[in-house]
Amino acid sequence: MGHSGAVPSPFDEESFRVIQLDRSDALEYIMDTYGEEIKRFIYTYVRNYADTDDITQEVFVAIHNKIHTFQGKASLRSWIYSIAINKSKDHLRRWHSRNSRLKEKLKRNSSSSSVNEMSPEQKLIDHNQSKELLQKVMNLTVKYREIIILYYFKELSTMEIANALEVNEATVRTRLKRGREKLKELVERSDRNG
Repeated sequence: MGHSGAVPSPFDEESFRVIQLDRSDALEYIMDTYGEEIKRFIYTYVRNYADTDDITQEVFVAIHNKIHTFQGKASLRSWIYSIAINKSKDHLRRWHSRNSRLKEKLKRNSSSSSVNEMSPEQKLIDHNQSKELLQKVMNLTVKYREIIILYYFKELSTMEIANALEVNEATVRTRLKRGREKLKELVERSDRNG
């Protein structure tokens, strides 16, 4: 688990193996090992499936182009996450992205049928506590959401998160603490409102 606080070896066995591969084989290994995990993580940033696919593709193109620069100073996983984080943040900064998300939100709000057509099973799943908690995590601002997701859902240590985000480990711990506090407020507010 990533929570142990143990300092990962800066040059782990996986990193060593990947460095030994040619670029195509390295990319294939990385995509097979981390592809779905990275895609799910990117979705937590952009909350749009089409954009998630595009950014995931950009991440793996960047990995292919930069694999020769990977030196194992951080774990391979942290390095991949740092690329995914940067590509996701770049995407969110673009005006086009903001504009298309607004249009999509307007379309969703205009179609009222989605709530009325839910099956009993879907309604039950919808009320599942873990799903509600994840939704509350998704409502946090990006700087807290990314820390909570990387720590609790992806099980990265605070050091690995610091490497991936290129911030101090103390900053990660502070954001993790504040993110937990904000999440607690959201849960308590939801409980009060029924």
